[in-house]
Amino acid sequence: MKNYSAHDIKNIALLGNDGSGKTTLTESLLFHAGQIQRRGRITQKNTVSDYFPVEQDYGYSVFSTPFHVEWKGKKLNIIDCPGSDDFVGAAMSSLAVTDTALLLINGNFGPEVGTQNHFRYTEKLRKPVIFLVNQLDSDQCDYDQVLEQLQMVYGSKAVPVQYPVKTGADFHELIDVILMKKLVWSPEGGDYTMEEIPAEERERAEEMHKALVEAAAENDEGLMEKFFETEQLTEDEMREGIRKGMVTRSIFPVFCVCAGKNMGVGRLMEFLGNVVPFVDEMPAEHNTRGEEVALDPAGPTSIYFFKTGVEPHIGEVQYFKVMSGTVHEGDDLTNADRGSKERLGQIFVCAGSQREKVEQLEAGDVGCTVKLKDVRTGNTLNAKDCDHKFNFIKYPNHKYTRAIRAVNEAETEKMMSALTRMRQEDPTWVVEQSKELRQILVHGQGEFHLRTLKWRLENLDKIQVQFEEQRIPYRETITKAARADYRHKKQSGGAGQFGEVHLIVEPYYDGMEDPTVYNFGGQEIRVNIKGKEEVNLEWGGKLVFINSVVGGAIDARFMPAILKGVMSRLEQGPLTGSYARDVRVVVYDGKMHPVDSNELSFMLAGRNAFSQAFREAGPKVLEPIYDVEVFVPSDKMGDVMSDLQGRRGMVVGMSSENGYEKLQAKVPLKELSSYSTTLSSLTGGRASFIMKFASYELVPSDLQQKLIAENQQKDEE
Repeated sequence: MKNYSAHDIKNIALLGNDGSGKTTLTESLLFHAGQIQRRGRITQKNTVSDYFPVEQDYGYSVFSTPFHVEWKGKKLNIIDCPGSDDFVGAAMSSLAVTDTALLLINGNFGPEVGTQNHFRYTEKLRKPVIFLVNQLDSDQCDYDQVLEQLQMVYGSKAVPVQYPVKTGADFHELIDVILMKKLVWSPEGGDYTMEEIPAEERERAEEMHKALVEAAAENDEGLMEKFFETEQLTEDEMREGIRKGMVTRSIFPVFCVCAGKNMGVGRLMEFLGNVVPFVDEMPAEHNTRGEEVALDPAGPTSIYFFKTGVEPHIGEVQYFKVMSGTVHEGDDLTNADRGSKERLGQIFVCAGSQREKVEQLEAGDVGCTVKLKDVRTGNTLNAKDCDHKFNFIKYPNHKYTRAIRAVNEAETEKMMSALTRMRQEDPTWVVEQSKELRQILVHGQGEFHLRTLKWRLENLDKIQVQFEEQRIPYRETITKAARADYRHKKQSGGAGQFGEVHLIVEPYYDGMEDPTVYNFGGQEIRVNIKGKEEVNLEWGGKLVFINSVVGGAIDARFMPAILKGVMSRLEQGPLTGSYARDVRVVVYDGKMHPVDSNELSFMLAGRNAFSQAFREAGPKVLEPIYDVEVFVPSDKMGDVMSDLQGRRGMVVGMSSENGYEKLQAKVPLKELSSYSTTLSSLTGGRASFIMKFASYELVPSDLQQKLIAENQQKDEE
């Protein structure tokens, strides 16, 4: 392969909802460019994308697949991304290292919620977008309606470049309003022939051509002046205007294709090669210090790793983008994130499972390597005298959690090792060993996401695992002041144990004034603060511990032991065994023995006094509440809202956003366990949601009693 510079390279992310036809389009692109001799089929499990066994077993894309094509002296690096929202991490990492998004739309359904989600990511990253309407040969396809929906959602920026003469079984002709020609295919697809636009289509084509010329001219003053004078632009001038408009996101060209029959693919390739911005025409990337990093092949070598794959018989395959300089086979580089040294023994360009060895890659190019010692997704490798570091992939919060355990407990350590390795491949899998819940938790993006993880553990690592419901991290607190005292006394020959603690507990909130006096049953207890300690609890909230003992009733050296006893009870609340929070404890009296008092005695006395007082202080159980945003088609709004209300959700807002409805609600975590599955079922996979922790709120009294009863039964058992 020849060496390509930044002005010959275009990096493109292929995005689209599940079922939009990305894998089929990939086959047609590769076939049309001569990269493969025969188009594979998903049903025959022989496609360049979706080549992993888990993808072939389940029938959907799980991983992003980088591939390249050489086209008329240019190199197109294209990354085919999974369509399911469960695998959004692969799409986001791919978008971060590419410069243009090719957003595929199923002609049967038009823009879907997956389209919306992907477009939102391009918006955040300021990436150019091309809309590509696929499946024009389907009887259910209505191109005019799809275009109307696109323009309703994205406004006049969505500008058609082509339109079909007919859709359905008779589709084989497109009107191209850049070329102002009719493109015609044989029933087998392939290369097109060019004809004049028939009279009955002339008026519509000229109207679309004028709109496209005007949109292109708006992006260049010189073109705009010419447009005002002549209302015409040459084909090259239109290309230049469209390219500039794409870079500034002021134009989103709309193309047509029938990937299954290989119609429209060649014309799409021409547009990608001639119009899509080159790497060096896009804004420069910045390192973590905010410094602009120039795409200079003669500059210091720096490469960023955006994906890790594990393949049979090879092991880890690391995919990277050259951020600056030129990387060579055999280069010695330093990991800016981990400090380790690495040698790039071999570098490749890739097309799915096929890799072509190359000697070097210049700034802006994408490649892969194997057998690195200590490189993870998101790491940067630098040459000597270069200290760049990049961190431009922002992954979404998780929204589906399950506890996982090895069926054979002896394999738990092996399972944890495999989970850690898998997270290095996909950072949207988050593994947590929860001390509080006494479970190993796996957080992901949805049921499919975790089902894939389970498949890989059982089929590749040969570890049988089970998923279970996550226990809910409840919290306990109190609602009023209470007091208690406890004497710990133990005598068994020799030195005994003795400690007596009198204390008061009450609810605490930030900014609360120090106490001066309490009144219990007509008895007044004055507070004389001798010492005060504020403890920020690692599980949230605070404990404020006050020493108000006078007259030497308890020696100050025993106060840390009392605090330790209180803390031990906070870690296992009296009601449900959950963490307790937001409590103020005032130790105001007690007794000690000159011989038998020790730290253990006061720790136990403090623990039990606190437990008694807590139970008398109007204890309540708190549950985690999450802010949930649901993006849903308007025709499914009622079903989704009813379901949320059935989950004890409180709808706090509704709005329209780019043609979809957005529901905002506060929902208890307990009710969100299988929400992603239910939402998909309710809406036929056309809705999505995001969730984020909001606060802890009181559990309804009937649920609290149930939780307390369950905890008591567990204690008895």
